[in-house]
This record gives sequence, C-alpha cells and structure tokens, in this order.
Amino acid sequence: MITGTIKSQIDQIWNAFWSGGISNPIEVIEQITYLLFLRRLDDLHTLEENKAARVKGHVARRVFPEGKDGIGKKGGRPYDDLRWSRFKHFAPAEMYTVVSEHVFPFLRTLGGDDSTYAHHMKDARFTIPTPGLLAKVVDLLDNVPMEDRDTKGDLYEYMLGKIASAGQNGQFRTPRHIIRLMVELTAPQPTDLICDPACGTAGFLVAAGEYLRQRHPNILHDKKLREHFHHGMFHGYDFDNTMLRIGSMNMLLHGVENPDIRYRDSLAQDHAADEETYTLVLANPPFAGSLDYENTAKDLLQIVKTKKTELLFLALFLKLLKPGGRAAVIVPDGVLFGSSKAHKELRRMLVEDQKLDAVVSLPGGVFKPYAGVSTAILLFTKTNSGGTDHVWFYDVDADGWSLDDKRTPLLPEERLGSTPSAPLTPEEHEKNNLPDVLARWAARDNAERVRPRTAESFCVARADIAAQGYDLSLNRYKEVVHDEVEHRAPTEILAELARLEEEIQRGMKELEGMLK
Repeated sequence: MITGTIKSQIDQIWNAFWSGGISNPIEVIEQITYLLFLRRLDDLHTLEENKAARVKGHVARRVFPEGKDGIGKKGGRPYDDLRWSRFKHFAPAEMYTVVSEHVFPFLRTLGGDDSTYAHHMKDARFTIPTPGLLAKVVDLLDNVPMEDRDTKGDLYEYMLGKIASAGQNGQFRTPRHIIRLMVELTAPQPTDLICDPACGTAGFLVAAGEYLRQRHPNILHDKKLREHFHHGMFHGYDFDNTMLRIGSMNMLLHGVENPDIRYRDSLAQDHAADEETYTLVLANPPFAGSLDYENTAKDLLQIVKTKKTELLFLALFLKLLKPGGRAAVIVPDGVLFGSSKAHKELRRMLVEDQKLDAVVSLPGGVFKPYAGVSTAILLFTKTNSGGTDHVWFYDVDADGWSLDDKRTPLLPEERLGSTPSAPLTPEEHEKNNLPDVLARWAARDNAERVRPRTAESFCVARADIAAQGYDLSLNRYKEVVHDEVEHRAPTEILAELARLEEEIQRGMKELEGMLK
C-alpha cells in the first residue's frame, strides 16, 4: 500500500494540473504517463551505463543515442538533454522547450523498439500549456519514489482511481475488488494465456499478474516461465489509443516488461488469427447497445445472429478461448433473462454446448455513480462438448462499499475485498459477501449441491434450467422463506364478529335515544 505522504504528493500533482488549466482526468493521466515513461527511459539508460562502467566497456543498449539531436524543430541539443535526470534541472522555460520540441518528437521515434510502450508512444501529444506547470509537475513526480514495484503499481492505481472519481470517464474502471474476486475465482496458472478483449486501463491483466506473483512466486525464478510471464502471457485489446497507453503503463509499473496491448475493434474485426488462442478470458466489456450488421465481424454473427453488443462479446469470448479455456466476465442482467431468440440461443449454447459453471449476481449499485444497471459475473469453460451438470448461483447483497453514488467503504481496509486479513464476523459478512463467495465457490461440487434454494448460494441442475427456457436469472430459482402465521379457528372468528355486531346494534340504539 502507498503511504499517505505519497497520496498527498499525487493529490498535489493532480491539483497542479487542474489549477493549470487541464481538467479532463484522462488528459491528466495521459500527460503523467508520458512523463513517467520518460523517467523510466532515463532509469534504463542509467542502468546500462552502470553495467558498462563495471566491465569498463561500451553501453550495449543505448536508449538515448550519442551525438546531437537532429529530430527536434531546432535541433542542436545533445541527446543527453532529453534525459529526465538532465532536463529536470533546467529553468522552466528551457525545460518546456526541450520537452515540447525535442523530447516528444524523440518519443514518437521509439516505435522501432519492440516494446508495447514504445509502440503506443508514436502519437504522443504534449498538451501541458505552460512552462510553470511542467516544471511543477516534473518536480513533484521526481520526489515520488519509483524504485519499488509494489509502490509504483499502487501509485498508478491510485491515480487511475481519480479517473473514476472525476466523472464521465469512470466507465473505464471496473471496481478493483470485483476484478480481484474474478481473478481469485478463475485462479490463473503460470502457463495460462490471458486475454481481455476490452482492456481499458488493463485492470484485469494487472490483477492476474499480481495474483500469479503472490500464489506462484516460482514464476519469476524459472527462466521459461519468466519469459512467458513478461512476453507471452498477457493480451489486451482496445480501440481507444489513450487507454492503450495508460493500460500499457499500468502493466509496466506492475512489473510486466512487454505485454501484448494493441489496437483492435473487438466486435468489428475478424478473429481468425486469434481463434482458440487463449486459456483464460477476464473482461467487463462495454455494452453500448446495438451495432449494424455491416460493422460486425462475420465470424461472430455465425455464432449468434444479433446486433446486441453484450451477446456479441460473449460470442467473441467463445471464439477466442481454447477448448478447456475458462472465462469470468461481467454481463448486464438482460443477458440472463432476455427473451429474444438470440438471447435464448446463446444461453442454450453456454449450458448445452459448453460448461456453464456459475452465475454470481452483483448488487445494483456496484457501478455507481456511472451506472445503476444490475449485472452478474458469468463463469464458464469452453468444451465444445457440453459438460454442464449443475450451475452454481450466488446472490451478492453487499460488496463492502455503500451502494449509493458515494460508494464509501463500510469496513476497515483490511476487512474489504475477497481475501481479508482474517475471517469476517457474521456482522461483517452482512457488509461484505465477497470472501463467502470464494469459500462457497470452492465447495460448489460438494456441500453447495445440497444447500437449499433459500440460501445465498445454491446449485441448480441443468435439466431444471433447460425446463425454464435456459433462464439464468437467480430469482427464477431462488425460493423465499415465508414466516409462519398463526391463524385463529373459524368458530372463534365468527364469535368475535357476532360480539362486534351486538356492540354496533347497542351503540345505534343509544344514539337513536339521544337524538329523540
């Protein structure tokens, strides 16, 4: 966890941008991303210089070439002036000239580097408006410790959190505790090929990487597994170039050297090259409504003929997974009970042709304040030969945060999320169901099979689901316990009615007497 001091430093940087005239949170994080990338380039170059000095040789891999800078507008500056460690000491006006006229053109030439970060820098735009703001931000960033991987990762996550809290761009961020729950449920393995076809800031890929570091520490000690972790395991698509840059930097700061984060319109492009490639899909794709048939990949329409993006994304996940591959994806509730032919056919495919493992119903406020739509996590395994025996359902009432627009934590930090520091008390469980989701998921093939349908979680046989037209909404199968009410005997009720009638008649006679 980052300290309050570092959070305060980041808040200062953020406030500097806002007071300096940049109020779009996406633009703020993008400019910070460029500057962090420049700082990293300088660190890499320094590392190479130190290696060369130890062996008294030449620098083997130069980040900044030797000689003069011939690519800037004015040219004539030594390449060393483009380094963070040099330009951070310049006067604001000179720093601004160097960064805007020399550093950013240099950044755009790095595309020849094979790294995903360099590739996404080719259209880098410098939009910091004044020398004073640049100098202030460089000075503040220079004081933030970036040596420790955990600190770097947490720091960037904290900045990304500001996107969510700033307004209209919150749709790019799935709540981190929901992401981590989905990662825990799927338990990534060191040999997995992991894909998020709508990766945004790469939150799912980052969480999968952190899970593997914690649960499989040998992954970075074995040469083959380490190479796979850094260069072959993580794949993300997005059609927003800003998100690709931010997602790539998020992976970099979490210690993944070269993930495959690339531009792709997941629903519009053909997927033949990636068909049956991945062993794990983790995603919360945007559900924007409908697409025109002309703009939809034909291979997806062969799976399910629809314009609905939520159904097309599910078809895409099935297309991308290898047989035996598994998925944890967020869908709007309409996918679970929609009555169209396409809705029913896709649910039938999941139940009959693949192996539908679970439906975890999330509370309606999880994505507030940006959306109040009810959602669920679908967990399934691609088999192409069926295999659904029972489907496990869990009704999450509380995720640890208030379900209003403020989304304030209901418990101390160490008691939140799916893996708290110690088991929760019954009172704490009422505020955070996520640890219970994990515990019961592990027992879905034994103890959960006999749990009554009045409980928070239970299993439903495939035949029962088929009989309901493959409706996957939890409320279709959940039974409500009605409190027993003691009823009086009919003779007692009749006697009471007779007594009341006598009292009414007596009262009427008394009233008539008074009127006379």
